[in-house]
Amino acid sequence: FRLRVMYNTHMVTIRLSRYGRKKAPFYRVVAVDASKKRDGAFLEVLGFWNPVKDEKEIKKAEFDAWIKKGAQVSDTVKKLFIKSDAKRSKPIT
Repeated sequence: FRLRVMYNTHMVTIRLSRYGRKKAPFYRVVAVDASKKRDGAFLEVLGFWNPVKDEKEIKKAEFDAWIKKGAQVSDTVKKLFIKSDAKRSKPIT
């Protein structure tokens, strides 16, 4: 008999979710519960990245709103956001 204790400490992460077909990836930048799978249910789509055509877009207002709420940003998204032409008042930590 095990007692399971549920804590309401779900952390939100901003990370990539893979779409596309084999050898032709396409990624969405999503805000997702950290306990979900890579391509699992997400809270909001914040942008996309197509590495094949080198296209990327991030909704800056929504991205900043999630960061203010305490969302953690994955290393890949940090690099992607720095490479994008986004002008930020303060760096992502």
